[in-house]
Amino acid sequence: MNIVLLEGLGVPESTIEELAAPLRAAGHTFTAWLDGVRDTATLIDRAKDADILMVANGKLPAEVVEAADRLKLISVAFTGVDHIPMETCAARGVMVCNCAGYSTQAVAELVFGLALGLARRIPACDGRARTEGTKAGLIGFELAGKTFGIVGTGAIGLRTAKLAQAFGCKVIAYSRTQREEAKALGIEYKPLADVMAESDIVSLHVPATAATKGLISAEMIAHMKPTALLINTARGPVVDSAALASALHEGRIAGAGIDVFEMEPPIPADHPLCGAPNTLLTPHVAFATDESMVLRAGMVFDNVSLFLAGTPRNIMH
Repeated sequence: MNIVLLEGLGVPESTIEELAAPLRAAGHTFTAWLDGVRDTATLIDRAKDADILMVANGKLPAEVVEAADRLKLISVAFTGVDHIPMETCAARGVMVCNCAGYSTQAVAELVFGLALGLARRIPACDGRARTEGTKAGLIGFELAGKTFGIVGTGAIGLRTAKLAQAFGCKVIAYSRTQREEAKALGIEYKPLADVMAESDIVSLHVPATAATKGLISAEMIAHMKPTALLINTARGPVVDSAALASALHEGRIAGAGIDVFEMEPPIPADHPLCGAPNTLLTPHVAFATDESMVLRAGMVFDNVSLFLAGTPRNIMH
């Protein structure tokens, strides 16, 4: 099999070579393209003879899949696959496997980095301390005793819920599928509007699908308390960014911590949230820690090995 890695995995090249060694030893060809070139013509040229493609979170154009006549598998070093042309893969019989679970802890921890940053006004405090200022007007609030709303109780949502409970929060949740594990933790499921209305902090953990696009709409944001925070480390299209920015400008909610947007960063300077007050923005880094990158790299290679052995896992299609 001709196996092609189309982008870096956030680990040293030596780690990639070490992971690729068993594949080469088994007689397969492995090529890694780590130069960051992403134009469609180059991707087509690099992928056209591949039996297996390995990608991360860079958008994979449908034309690349269409040009790869021998393609059998795409191993995605990411949890979401909304950047993969799934319909084209289905039409051409190409299996897609993801790396679900590699960033569960990383994402859950950033939720609280954003929440604490907003609750304790850490960026403003930092600026004040550097300019001979004081805490005047920068008194924050504690997470303990607050109601923490989880939207989506998959692995990351549940991990976030457990951390929220460790902070002393009451946790409520909305999810299309109610999990017994969540109920065993004492989490009460409620309609989305109720979660938005009752929570002091709302954290989003749903994938980007047709059903979740714009899920957090102007109507849903209007249910939130004026003292509430919205945290999104899930997918950008889940939130109506313009509606959220309006709510922030008008003081209808207290703040927002946003790691994901309608496009992959860099986001344009005129993005609605860039000028919104009481926001803490990060450039899609929730999944990216030293530990998660190593775990992810191992998983994406394991997906290939298991596929070659006839026992594929993490099948998205």
